[in-house]
Amino acid sequence: MSHPPGAAAPSRPVPTLAQLFVAFLGIAMSGFGGVLPWARRMLVERRGWLSAPEFTDVLGLCQFLPGPNIVNVSIAVGSRFRGLPGALAALSGLLGGPVALMCLAGALYARFGGHGAVRDVFAGVAAAAAGLVVAMAAKMALPLFRERPFEAVPIALAGFVLVGLLRWPLGWVLPPLLAAGMAVAWWRRG
Repeated sequence: MSHPPGAAAPSRPVPTLAQLFVAFLGIAMSGFGGVLPWARRMLVERRGWLSAPEFTDVLGLCQFLPGPNIVNVSIAVGSRFRGLPGALAALSGLLGGPVALMCLAGALYARFGGHGAVRDVFAGVAAAAAGLVVAMAAKMALPLFRERPFEAVPIALAGFVLVGLLRWPLGWVLPPLLAAGMAVAWWRRG
């Protein structure tokens, strides 16, 4: 994020390797059904390591790259603050706890997965996860729509219609939307 010429960049805490590990472990262990809402809350609201626009920029880049978005976010954030060791610390925190938990859950599911109560629990968790994704999307979209309505609304609406309603593959939609976003940014700066 840019700041006015001649003004000092805002001072933000620079996390240690241990703090990166613990933060991403907390994100991973809190985000049943999806961790992006928890990642935003932890990185922007709780720890203040990123501003809301910076998180949106990092997530936008990470969505464009191959691989799981949250894995890409952990690597980008860890690398931003502590280089390769930071990326490894954040990634280890993100993956370590869930891998251990999923090994245990897989063993339990193999034993008890056929019970109706277990299926009901999974249905409830899926509904909660959907709500978290909608809440995170609103938190990301509203500031963009307020600050840059003529740029953000048409691009977001196009993405929603093409992917959400028409079910076009994300790989077909992202490149033209990225090009449109870059063209609008270039045009506004020119």
